[in-house]
Amino acid sequence: MAQTKDYYSMLGLPRTATADEIRQSYYEAARRLHPDTNTAPGDTEFFLDIQQAYEVLSNPKKRAKYDLSLPPEITPTYPLDQRLIFSRPNLVHLEEPQLVYAILDISPPVNLQRQVFPAMNLCLVLDRSTSMQGGSMEQVKATAVQIMHKLKPNDIFSVVAFSDRAEVIIPASHTTDISRLEARIQMLQTSGGTEIFSGLDMGYNEIIRNVDRSKVNHIILLTDGRTYGDEDRCLDLARRAARHGIGISGLGIGPEWNDNLLDGLASATGGSSIYISKPQDIQKALFDKFNQLGRTYAEETRLKFKVPEGVELRYAFRIHPEAGILSNESPILLGPVIRETGLRMLMEFVVQPEAVRRKSIILLDGTLSANLTDGPNQTQPIPVKLTRPVSDDAGTDYPPSEIVDALSQLKLYRLQEQARIEVSAGDFKQASEHLQHLATHLLAQGERGLARTALLEAEHILQEKSFSQEGRKEIKYGTRALLMSGRRSEEQ
Repeated sequence: MAQTKDYYSMLGLPRTATADEIRQSYYEAARRLHPDTNTAPGDTEFFLDIQQAYEVLSNPKKRAKYDLSLPPEITPTYPLDQRLIFSRPNLVHLEEPQLVYAILDISPPVNLQRQVFPAMNLCLVLDRSTSMQGGSMEQVKATAVQIMHKLKPNDIFSVVAFSDRAEVIIPASHTTDISRLEARIQMLQTSGGTEIFSGLDMGYNEIIRNVDRSKVNHIILLTDGRTYGDEDRCLDLARRAARHGIGISGLGIGPEWNDNLLDGLASATGGSSIYISKPQDIQKALFDKFNQLGRTYAEETRLKFKVPEGVELRYAFRIHPEAGILSNESPILLGPVIRETGLRMLMEFVVQPEAVRRKSIILLDGTLSANLTDGPNQTQPIPVKLTRPVSDDAGTDYPPSEIVDALSQLKLYRLQEQARIEVSAGDFKQASEHLQHLATHLLAQGERGLARTALLEAEHILQEKSFSQEGRKEIKYGTRALLMSGRRSEEQ
């Protein structure tokens, strides 16, 4: 007798799911798995199973008959482990809003045996405008050549260079004749202005020709300049890339590039934005990103969720593998899960008085999904539920040390973030005071160089009514780096 397929599990639903929940889960799965947009091996068959599951579960009579055929529920095993850490053991019956923080750790299963290095579909999109002349361009060319030598036989690699026009230097292919490809990179010369969209668009076209969700599909954009007039087109392209499982990471060199644009590209695709203060640091930053991509266990990790009335997810921040602000609206594209270190995010919830009138409260109810680079590409949705009991007594337990450490470092990042908002609003005195406060905290942690930069910027704001380009980036990305260094210290 054939074993009954678990249609509920395929759609990431409990057996008590409502008709609306069944319909929404099917539409989401169908969009992601449809053969017209997803040709990964095995996903077409899974798409057909999803269709069959919906056909049965959306029909009340068929569903009732199907439910009678099911064996007793068993605890499923998932390809991703999750761990939750809360800032408080419970909420309290209060007539005022309450804050709750939660850390969500996502990692490969503890018993994972295989050490498979995923194939890559990688495109370097390189700024070759006049401002890159000299040390920056020489570092970029040398690093691109070294990356080619580290590629695996099944990797696909391409290079696009752009200024005020774009050119494919190395078409997407397996790198067999490396000496010929090296020569093409070494011939790169600087000239012209900076039009990032032309480079991104051409890089996207190289990636999309070989896009495969069993590979790590990624664009690394490296620039030292600010594009004008095409920012919205860049962000539209990033959203299109995300729908095909293509990540975009931006590496900005020096003080002039648009950090808001690179942050937006990264946030839309689950990539990262990185500040490179000096040309001699280009090699390390590019290699670090390349090596991280090669250790990816899962891509396109996303959290689809709902929060009940009276609860707001006010802030979401990825701490690891690379620190960055996340969307606080569903679905959140979290980025990659790295094989050795996983993924960690911090969430801030605001809970209103009307939400704590029950014995327990659901802060977030959702599902986690990802594309695995080792096994079936599309995972079945994994339930994620954040709940807290509610009582009359707040208790005396201290918050867990991991929460305290994350919040102390995040506070530094949010101080500079608040200062940037205040400068934009013309409140220069308050912005300067926030940076002075930031410098005090940085000195207490031994971060003398970053503290000095914060103090200089506090003075610069009072005198010039603005941040300096370099100082603003040093503080913004320096405080982000502290979040990541805090995670590393826990693991050592």
